[in-house]
Amino acid sequence: MGENSKIEWTTHTFNPWWGCVKVSEACKHCYAEAWARRVGQDVWGPKSDRRFFGETHWEAPEAWNRRLEGTGQRARVFCASMADVFEDRRDLDPHRARLWALIEATPNLDWLLLTKRPELVRGLAPWGAEWPLNVWLGTTVENQKRADENLPELASVPAKVRFISAEPLLGPLDLRAYLHAISWVITGGESGPKARPASPSWFRSLLVQCMEADVPFHFKQWGDWVPGDGINLPQRRTQQAPMGQSWCAWGKRLQDAVWTDKRMMACHPSG
Repeated sequence: MGENSKIEWTTHTFNPWWGCVKVSEACKHCYAEAWARRVGQDVWGPKSDRRFFGETHWEAPEAWNRRLEGTGQRARVFCASMADVFEDRRDLDPHRARLWALIEATPNLDWLLLTKRPELVRGLAPWGAEWPLNVWLGTTVENQKRADENLPELASVPAKVRFISAEPLLGPLDLRAYLHAISWVITGGESGPKARPASPSWFRSLLVQCMEADVPFHFKQWGDWVPGDGINLPQRRTQQAPMGQSWCAWGKRLQDAVWTDKRMMACHPSG
């Protein structure tokens, strides 16, 4: 759980449990698995137990909701950063039921449910054709194959807001056939050990597609690779500055280059 999350596209994070199973290329270097192992939690894989939480943990979203009553303001809750709510495990059903009830009891919170398993949503969510107005449903599409598999499934769910997380972006995407059913596109490069580089052209193409379809676009980060000469930031920190430059001078050149591209990829005004 995280009140006032550092994730820039949400306000809070809430995890009904920890743990998952890898199902796609985006999962290869899963940050959540790495973090869980770092803190001594063996919760990944089909045979591992999941980590659950007590009453204080579950009461926090109700407190966030109460603080917003009468203010006319809303908060976003990313659920779940350390799991997938729609994982295909029947032993999770009681915890899912508790989550659905919590969502319905907190109408001042917009719940962002991001899944890599959109094909399971209709069988596991309880709302049928009438989804609560405070549920935003998203799916991960790291390459064209996953987009073509996941986005028809996402489009079939009558959530108020449907969004895409193209992060880590692992290849070019053509989303033009799907953007009519999408409310928001989030994208970014991969970070962490063994991060795979993304081409700036992939992000620019997504930006243009979103602008043409009038869909809000959010560029989160380059990741560990930035535009230019194939620069990997963690490696650069342990190497000499190129061409005999001081790190200060080279770092400023890099910062200026990144700022120019990142400014170009700012959120679409309609977002």
